[in-house]
Amino acid sequence: MANQRGYPHPVFGKVKLGNLGFAVAFWPLLGWTKTVSSQEGTLAGLAGKFGLGEGLVVQELGFDIDSDEMVSNAIASVAELVDETYDDVVDAVLLWWREDDGDLVDALVDALGPLTDNGVIWLMTPKPGRDGHVEPEDIADASPTAGLQATSNINAAPDWQGTRLVAPKSRR
Repeated sequence: MANQRGYPHPVFGKVKLGNLGFAVAFWPLLGWTKTVSSQEGTLAGLAGKFGLGEGLVVQELGFDIDSDEMVSNAIASVAELVDETYDDVVDAVLLWWREDDGDLVDALVDALGPLTDNGVIWLMTPKPGRDGHVEPEDIADASPTAGLQATSNINAAPDWQGTRLVAPKSRR
């Protein structure tokens, strides 16, 4: 039992503590703080892949049980993440899309509605081999029809990839 014998502490010398006191006193030495800071670093790093930062408003559309919550949490850690009921302008849209979700062109046009002139749409689709995978040709066909062009792709999560879509400069 922890309170029956002393423990060597690098700063306080030998200390006698209860189980809770032991955990608090040795917290940094046990590496528990690294877990928290590593997770924060992971979230910030993932949000950095999207090029999103503080002060931005990001509208999330199409989130469902199969969507990757870590991606949403990462964006929420650096920007204001709002849902489909938000009725003001947004700087970016995070659109989760699966093969059977309907007409991609309609969804992209709807996502453009609240978007600022320089805003971006991140189209999140399941990776190849996953349920609901959207073929790259479908994205390539739907984007210009909706008035958008794809600029880059990212590996966003184990099951999801992201395609960055923007309005061509001539339309801004």
